[in-house]
Amino acid sequence: MKLGYLGPSGTYSEEAAHNYSPDAEMVSYPSIPTVSTAVEKREIDQCVVPIENSLHGTITDVIDFLVRTDSIRIAGELAVPIDHCLMAKPGTKIADITMVFSHPQSLGQSRKYLATTLSHVQAVTSLSNAQAVIDMQESDTVAGAIAPLRAAEIYGAEVLAEAVQDNPNNYTRFVVLDDSDSPPTGNDMTSVAFQFSEDEPGLLYQALGVLKENSINIVKIESRPTGERLGRYTFLLDIELHRTDPVGGETIEKLTEMSSWFKVFGSYPRMKDLPIRG
Repeated sequence: MKLGYLGPSGTYSEEAAHNYSPDAEMVSYPSIPTVSTAVEKREIDQCVVPIENSLHGTITDVIDFLVRTDSIRIAGELAVPIDHCLMAKPGTKIADITMVFSHPQSLGQSRKYLATTLSHVQAVTSLSNAQAVIDMQESDTVAGAIAPLRAAEIYGAEVLAEAVQDNPNNYTRFVVLDDSDSPPTGNDMTSVAFQFSEDEPGLLYQALGVLKENSINIVKIESRPTGERLGRYTFLLDIELHRTDPVGGETIEKLTEMSSWFKVFGSYPRMKDLPIRG
């Protein structure tokens, strides 16, 4: 099986892809749109893409793709703990580092460490955590990088400090995209999206009432602009059901009738609850 991921090698996305299917043929892509489109065109069988971070929220590129596509669904989900490491060329000491490279999000998640241990260092953004290690190695000055442990292993960097992120409960949720979703397991999640043609009081309340009537738990709810005009939104729900369950099918049918546009992103096995760390 060809499994795509958001590259390059050494990213958390690659780690998620290996965790999902370690025996698959891994194919790296430079962006979420390119790897998602590769599945749509069947250049690869599946892809693993980040959809949500526990600190920064939803990755909108994935949501926008799912809203647009007619042929791809979510077939699975998994989470990866985000553990940032400070690394450098072998033999480098922290006190000698004058510049540190990392992805902007990783720099933001490591503010306390940067403000204390690395207060003497200039922070520089890179296109990805893995690219940060490459930028560090190619730097003319003594530099470090904040990146996953796997990146140090791949690129031959020495880890100087582990778990430098501010919040130990930092996880990224990934989804598996395929041309079909998964059969029911008895412990499933379904992701849906819907819109209303009119803007009237109580429309969303009525839709959520359907879920309450059927005792269906909402795991996540949010909205995204439709792109049509200000004030028009697509509502997104993650709900505990499978679309083919009797109650699930009835619920989706009612929501469809209440909406001007309704779409099932996919039904898939729900991952286990994440442990609280630290």
